[in-house]
Amino acid sequence: MIVMSAVRHAAAGTAALLLMLPVPAATASSVTEPTPPAERFVDPALLYRSGTQVQPLPGAPSAPSSVSALSWLVADASTGEVLAAHDAHRRLPPASTLKALFAVTALPHIDQEERHTVSESELTGIGHGSSMVGVKAGYTYKVSDLWNGVFLSSGNDAVRVLAAMNGGWESMARQMQEKARDLGARDTRVVSPDGYDAPGQVSSAYDLAVFGRAGLQDPAFTRYCSTPYADFPAGGWSYGIRNTNRLLTGADGVARYPGLIGVKNGYTSGAGNTLIAAAKRGTRTLVVSVMNPQSGGGLAVYEEARTLLDWGFDAAGRVRPVGSLGPAREKAKNVAKNVTKNVTKDGTKDRQAKKSVPPAGPEADRPARAQAKEAPREPARTGPAAVAADAAALSAPEKAAVSRENVPSGPWAGLPLALVGASLGAALSLWMWRRRPTRRGDGGL
Repeated sequence: MIVMSAVRHAAAGTAALLLMLPVPAATASSVTEPTPPAERFVDPALLYRSGTQVQPLPGAPSAPSSVSALSWLVADASTGEVLAAHDAHRRLPPASTLKALFAVTALPHIDQEERHTVSESELTGIGHGSSMVGVKAGYTYKVSDLWNGVFLSSGNDAVRVLAAMNGGWESMARQMQEKARDLGARDTRVVSPDGYDAPGQVSSAYDLAVFGRAGLQDPAFTRYCSTPYADFPAGGWSYGIRNTNRLLTGADGVARYPGLIGVKNGYTSGAGNTLIAAAKRGTRTLVVSVMNPQSGGGLAVYEEARTLLDWGFDAAGRVRPVGSLGPAREKAKNVAKNVTKNVTKDGTKDRQAKKSVPPAGPEADRPARAQAKEAPREPARTGPAAVAADAAALSAPEKAAVSRENVPSGPWAGLPLALVGASLGAALSLWMWRRRPTRRGDGGL
């Protein structure tokens, strides 16, 4: 009797072991799921270092050395991967490239078909020497015409009217600041939404590229920034306006760039010449940002952007990325959105699940902010100490991505754990059988 019981328990343990083993590889008749692309870890600290950052693979073209801008960046607009950059987080006045952030912020909130009659108060406060498209008080404009004035003529008067329609000047600055934070653009400080020089107003090549990339995801933004010519209404008649981005129009002796999409150029005496440019070649779209070239005159910003675009298309696929335009933050936000959709039957949100979401706000990049304060004043670091310091600068989502690389994979990855579990289960069953209470006729041990 004892032997038969032991056999039964051994059989039960074996069955449990078989149930816990992973399923063998699929047969030819099974449907094979495609393997998801592996996440590529990018060191977030590199872009906070001073100087030019690029990681060429064998056969890659040399990083552009003729670009004199104080700060510049080249990135893949689709993936957000930064191919190369120079002082990417250096804070500088942005001039009218800040209008890209203005558009990304305000475009979704104002109906483009709406017609608006401009008041005198909406045109007050425009800075001296501002670029204008010619908006007049008392005239009625279609919102889409005002956006043409923003993108083509860089009209600060059009910005003033659209800002008034979207909560007012100060509210618009706050909305833009919040939008910049949502996009992971931590170097930008918005004081004047039109980009007019103002104390404390700064951005960076990194942030400008973020704004350009975000804008390209909006069809309306893309349509406006890629329009070379348009008619602007003036009561009973209209006049032609031309986009001031010379790479788009080929004006003033600057050759048009093939496949150029836009995005926005700017100039002030404090900022010098600035530019966000995007172009498409084949299936690849690049976005570049250039801030304040130090040589070559007023049109050098276009030629330096051309150099960076040419290099980027040639180098794509032949360099390792040196950073990213915020994908880790975007993933954290997506996780948060998915968790908040988890609603219980009584209609309340799962608060416990929400607590486990990786931080997506200011705390998410606290190490990066600390790095930003020090790295620009340090030479590029190498060696084990640099590796340890850079690892400490990772945000929570990035650390999680690195941890996932060390998780074993494959059809038998869970076998050791399954064997341990099955053995413990069989031992527990035998122990419980031995400890069972003695009943008559059983002849207990």
